[in-house]
Amino acid sequence: MKDLKGKTAFITGGASGIGLGMARAFLAAGMKVALTDIREAELKKAADALGNPADLATFVLDVTHRNAWEPTAEAAERALGPVSLLCSNAGVNVIGSTQAATYEDWDFLLGVNLGGAISATHTFVPRMLARGGEAHVVITSSVSGLYGGRGAGVYTTTKFALTGLGESLRADLAPHGIGVSLLCPGPVQSELFESTTAVRPARLADTGSVPVVPPGTDREKTPIFETALTFDEAGRRVVEGVKRNDLYIMTHSEIRPVLEARVRAQVAALPDETVPPERIAASKGLLEHSLYDEQIAKPAPKPL
Repeated sequence: MKDLKGKTAFITGGASGIGLGMARAFLAAGMKVALTDIREAELKKAADALGNPADLATFVLDVTHRNAWEPTAEAAERALGPVSLLCSNAGVNVIGSTQAATYEDWDFLLGVNLGGAISATHTFVPRMLARGGEAHVVITSSVSGLYGGRGAGVYTTTKFALTGLGESLRADLAPHGIGVSLLCPGPVQSELFESTTAVRPARLADTGSVPVVPPGTDREKTPIFETALTFDEAGRRVVEGVKRNDLYIMTHSEIRPVLEARVRAQVAALPDETVPPERIAASKGLLEHSLYDEQIAKPAPKPL
């Protein structure tokens, strides 16, 4: 979707962090923006921060409530016109060992991170298909959706699921001319952990998580926060990725050694065997890799 001007974007989790950065970048590109979040007061602050332009409309939306999606979609399209760019961005995170996670931790993160993306695509993709024309979907995964590690197993599980959702959706929608991108950011100067605490329902309060930084520590003074990307930089990368129709929108090139190590580990685990041609022929549909070839053929994005 090379020409964004005049088109409408719908963003979940847009009151802060990457969602707000997307909104600013989309407005700068001449788009209309439907900004949604569960936090009404924060939505108002976000609108004020964006200057309350005429091309911006805000909507309170709890992405875990399936019955709220259709009314919100209808209201957004009445206000701003058909949504051509869907950004399923709402997300929450907890830190702690996988084995210490409670059922409530699992239900909370799966409901917001994965359930929200399922509802977003279930609501808007049929509308895009029915209208025809250029359209695009951005699903916010994470570097944690590309490789595993210690200390965030619940979050990583949800982000791996989003990566699978985005890749599969891209393959399914390619014949219809609808692009799908997976945003896989590393550390960004956002309020993810603060907003997670603010929106966690009381019925899901039991947790096995631990604080992201030791008590008494200012997270904004930690090296990882101070060196992180700003959410506006992430938003500009999304604009570039949508225009390029990238499968993956990456923000942190320093993850290259981890990605390469993971692929090497997977390849090294394959049996050392000669596969019969008839087995290859029978599995032809499972061995299709054009989804990845298209991304490989593109030049690397310019530095932020």
